[in-house]
Amino acid sequence: MDNMVVDVRQKIRQQFDTGPYPRIPLEASPKKEPKSLYIHNLVNSYYLRRQKIINTKDKLILDAGCGSGYKSLVLAQANPGAKIVGVDISEKSIELARQRLQHHRFDNTDFHVISIEDLPQLGLEFNYINCDDVLYLLPEPVVGLQAMKSVLKPDGIIRANLHSSLQRTQYFRAQEVFKLMGLMDENPEEMEIQLVREIMTSLKDIVMLKSITWDFNFEVNEEQILANYLLQGDKGYTIPEMFSILRAAELEFINMVNWRHWNLMALFKEPDNLPIFLAMSFPQASIEEQLHLFELLHPVHRLLDFWCGHPEQSQSPKPIAEWKPSDWQEVQVYLQPQLRMTNLKEDMVKSITLLKPLEISPVLTNEDSMFLDTNIASFLLPIWDESQSVKSLVDYWQKLRPVHPLTLEPMGEQEALDCVIQALTLLESFGYVLVERRSQMA
Repeated sequence: MDNMVVDVRQKIRQQFDTGPYPRIPLEASPKKEPKSLYIHNLVNSYYLRRQKIINTKDKLILDAGCGSGYKSLVLAQANPGAKIVGVDISEKSIELARQRLQHHRFDNTDFHVISIEDLPQLGLEFNYINCDDVLYLLPEPVVGLQAMKSVLKPDGIIRANLHSSLQRTQYFRAQEVFKLMGLMDENPEEMEIQLVREIMTSLKDIVMLKSITWDFNFEVNEEQILANYLLQGDKGYTIPEMFSILRAAELEFINMVNWRHWNLMALFKEPDNLPIFLAMSFPQASIEEQLHLFELLHPVHRLLDFWCGHPEQSQSPKPIAEWKPSDWQEVQVYLQPQLRMTNLKEDMVKSITLLKPLEISPVLTNEDSMFLDTNIASFLLPIWDESQSVKSLVDYWQKLRPVHPLTLEPMGEQEALDCVIQALTLLESFGYVLVERRSQMA
């Protein structure tokens, strides 16, 4: 291995031995973090790729570069019955990860001090691999992804991310400043952190580097200074570079983890009334081109956060908005698992009882609030404890609305089916329900 690569790797190990990341108290629990649980639940990425429901019991999940183990805890909480295996090059971090999972009474876990490139030494195959805030620190991300691919089951999924060079450009400039001053020659510790504080606070507020990157939190938060100004091995990438890395690793892009926040059309005032050139160009653009255009126009995402897996020959499932009525005949409907860990049911019952719209979107995403009509919200009640067939939901709707509100004529089965399809299509688009055709069920 190249001496420079060994030197950087050693600096990274020293940095995380000195200050294991993240510095979240051992007793902190993710139980009240539905967004994080949603992202780390194997069910969601599996459904997104195949429109199938997977049971997390007995699944094997790897946290690659687990650090102090908080994400390992999230993975354990989000995937009931799964076994969590964590690896990291920092021995101190692994010690904390073991303590954290034991503290929260998760015993089906295993932790190892090894590098991601050495994963084949474990002799295991995983259903899901989480590699969060690590890949961009590796000397060769392709090699890291290939190592993860080698221990991934044929239908498994990898979640990984890279720092965005466009969004992080000012922090990379700051790192160059502190490299020039010699603050990153060795492992940055308290003295280097204090020098960063003194240098940044001594600058005038109008100095661009300070005005864009510095805020009060950095004056009191050592972890943030280390993670942004003094992070050893930090590198940035663009969307085309991300896709190039995936192609080199022979992995198939599935989607961005936060895909709803990469919607190119959402950047325009009137997406249905675009300039002719754009209206003609966008439908022809590949997903890579659309994502790259988004990051060029609006580089707000620190991470290029993506799901990938082994290449599959089968076509992606057809979005349910494009289904024909016949496609709905043999459908089973499931509640999104993380909803049971929120107070949504209490809010839903209150909303239905008082005939008030139900606010739903903030439960799982950072999108603007959306309000559901009480009739649509009521569809979440029958599936709260167990999945339901579309036929049973049609029967439920006919009891809920036995007559048409305008004509007062009895609600026919076809009319009820149309209402059920409309409600489920909306709920599925927000990730609140998952639908699976029996012909697709494993």
